[in-house]
Amino acid sequence: MEEVFDFLYRLIDILLPFTWTEIEYQKLALLAIVLIAPMCAAMGVPATSFRMVFFSSAVSHSVFAGIALGLIIGIDAKLSMVLFGLIIGLGIIHVRRRSELSSDTIIGVFFSFTVALGIVIMSSRRYRYFGPRITATVYGDILNISQMEVALLLLLFVLTFLFLGFSYNRLILKGINDRLASTHGVRTKYYDYAFAALLAVVITSSIPTVGFVVLTALLVVPAGAARNLARSARQQFWFSILIGLSSGIAGFIASDYWNTATGATIILFACMIFMLTQYALPAVRKIILRL
Repeated sequence: MEEVFDFLYRLIDILLPFTWTEIEYQKLALLAIVLIAPMCAAMGVPATSFRMVFFSSAVSHSVFAGIALGLIIGIDAKLSMVLFGLIIGLGIIHVRRRSELSSDTIIGVFFSFTVALGIVIMSSRRYRYFGPRITATVYGDILNISQMEVALLLLLFVLTFLFLGFSYNRLILKGINDRLASTHGVRTKYYDYAFAALLAVVITSSIPTVGFVVLTALLVVPAGAARNLARSARQQFWFSILIGLSSGIAGFIASDYWNTATGATIILFACMIFMLTQYALPAVRKIILRL
């Protein structure tokens, strides 16, 4: 593992020969962004097709209760956060498939439950001292990430793209119409649970790095900008990854020079790209067509 990180550190020194990249924790933080931003952007394309943006918010807000439960039980808070988010994600899909209620209603119930549970635990006199530890985790601190955490993110990155590489077309077809996907042999139940589980793990694993406030934006904004550029589902996938990666690196570098919050700065760059694709590029196309 050390040899892999040594190679990555040398690569960063070659590609980004800045003074601040000489520090190891800065290199680790940059590696985390290079993994998280495109991974979230790629997952954001089918998530928006499935209309699962509210689902992402519900899972991300479950981290308060997940961390608190981990501290109560006595297990690692980050592990309990991922496990609880996974349970909530799968629970939403389970109820949605067996209920006639709308998806928004079901997600809203789970959202309310997780937020209320987190507040009850943190406001309890017995567990009030958990508050600072929970806050530090859910708002993220990218500069405190360890080699082990980056290695786990790398593993999740590989698993995510292997899953998407195998199932992306099926997911998009399912997002268009469940019955149509079923007639083409797509196991819709399996993909419902598999995608929800993976999305929940991606969200909860990324929160300690970038914070839960901006995590949903990392899923939505690159996918939305890519939609403005793409002429096919495949193009949207690759444009979304490119936008996520470029805004992630640019935001990370800018946050170091501006001394601003990394996650929020990344989202600002992603939103600027979205605005360019929404307004500037169509205007340029109209001008070119008139010439």
